[in-house]
Amino acid sequence: MEFNVIYTAGRCAVLETADGGIYTTKETYQLFLNGEPAGPVQKVITPIYGLSPSTDYLAELRLGDGVVAQARFTTEPESVTLNVRDFGAAGDGIKDDTLAIQSAIMACPPQGRVLIPAGRYSFVCLFLKDGINLELEKGAELSAVTDRERFPFYPGMVPYTDQTGDYCLGTWEGDPQKMFCGLITGVHVKNVNIYGEGTLNGNASHENWWHNCKEMKIAWRPRAVFLNGCENISLVGLTVKNSPSWTIHPYFSNHLRFLGLNVLAPKDSHNTDGLDPESCRHVELAGIHFSVGDDCIAVKSGKIYMGKTYRTPSEHITIRQCSMNDGHGSVVIGSEIGAGVRDLIVRDCIFKDTDRGLRIKTRRGRGEDCVVDRVTFENIRMDGVLTPFVVNCFYFCDPDGRTEYVQSKEPLPVDERTPSIRELSFKDIHAENAHYAAVCAYGLPEQKIGHLKFENISVSYAPQVQPEIPAMMDGLEPMAKAGIVARNVRLLTLKNVDIKGCAGDPVQAENVEIIENVE
Repeated sequence: MEFNVIYTAGRCAVLETADGGIYTTKETYQLFLNGEPAGPVQKVITPIYGLSPSTDYLAELRLGDGVVAQARFTTEPESVTLNVRDFGAAGDGIKDDTLAIQSAIMACPPQGRVLIPAGRYSFVCLFLKDGINLELEKGAELSAVTDRERFPFYPGMVPYTDQTGDYCLGTWEGDPQKMFCGLITGVHVKNVNIYGEGTLNGNASHENWWHNCKEMKIAWRPRAVFLNGCENISLVGLTVKNSPSWTIHPYFSNHLRFLGLNVLAPKDSHNTDGLDPESCRHVELAGIHFSVGDDCIAVKSGKIYMGKTYRTPSEHITIRQCSMNDGHGSVVIGSEIGAGVRDLIVRDCIFKDTDRGLRIKTRRGRGEDCVVDRVTFENIRMDGVLTPFVVNCFYFCDPDGRTEYVQSKEPLPVDERTPSIRELSFKDIHAENAHYAAVCAYGLPEQKIGHLKFENISVSYAPQVQPEIPAMMDGLEPMAKAGIVARNVRLLTLKNVDIKGCAGDPVQAENVEIIENVE
């Protein structure tokens, strides 16, 4: 068994217990730090708190009377701790604590800690600065107001004075737009750790932010966490819930780590995606529990203007040891992927009761820079996922989404507007209680999906299923217990694929050049 310390800060560390479990460990271990008991370990990714800066630790996992694993680590140095109560924060849920907390953040020197102790802190928006550690102690809740008249907002694009380009601040669904600032906002900040057992609560509901959600009022709805142009940012352990819109939104940011979080919103909430990296590189998501009203994770890279202008794909992203519940999709690519998505790895995860497992959403018009390539899913367990695999090149988003150009199933000329999907690989995946289809992959006839590879896959169905359309596109018939439905694919590789109880042929292929059955 591998036992590693994968993250350290001054007061926090994250352990990874690789005993073969997915999200939860196979056994319940007891953790000891420098010989002292430190509680149970029941998850593969486990944050631990209450540590001292610049201190050496020996972490031991014990099972019964025996030590089964050890790891040594040293916490990071800390220059100072600034308690927000010493800056005037009341933590009573009544007083507006925004300025008190913000003043502590602005006063914090490099490698310093801003401590938010237990209490309920009413606030509007907080803005990060370089080099700080922000800790939400157990029992601490940052409780956001919902009066949009009190929120600052960012314009979408601001031209540089020398006319050499634009400075992008606000964004909405892949386009530069006027947007309320996030509850926690970082703009071009670096080397920030946000961690703790506390909660960031957006307090959104159908009575405020989610009411008439398609209508812009003053500005578009804020994120819970918005990171624009940031470097080397870590979020560890927090519960982030009831966001006004996408919960955690890194934007044109690199070298990000999201570990051991809980991301929550009601199933009927609007646009409450869990975590949406957009035009980001080198991103790690590990040990996160999602239960939201929209896509759990959606990887993006802007619509046509942003994709064509900045050509910044999302790439080198790893998602592992996560639990995705409810929501529309577990791991989604798109639909705003004007600059493409490359080198995405999803492994050792649990998908439960989402509408789809993998969901790729693209369409004509996303552009020639919209390339999806080298996407790998490995060792995934799904239960109650209505359609485990969906690749949809006719997604009917945007005002023109149902036009003849977008929805025509006839081959059209390949030009600068045509997106492409190249290589998708799925291995060691077990899905039970599926509903509509095991796989629904529908490529463009003029730009076929390059290679779909399925290896060691088993799919079974729920007993009672009513036909529904498995992908959001026009011209697709309702399905129930369909097998692999593939349209417009160059190479479909099937190796040890077992589909139990499907209605009709297990493989329904149309305009698929090669079907490779590997023994």
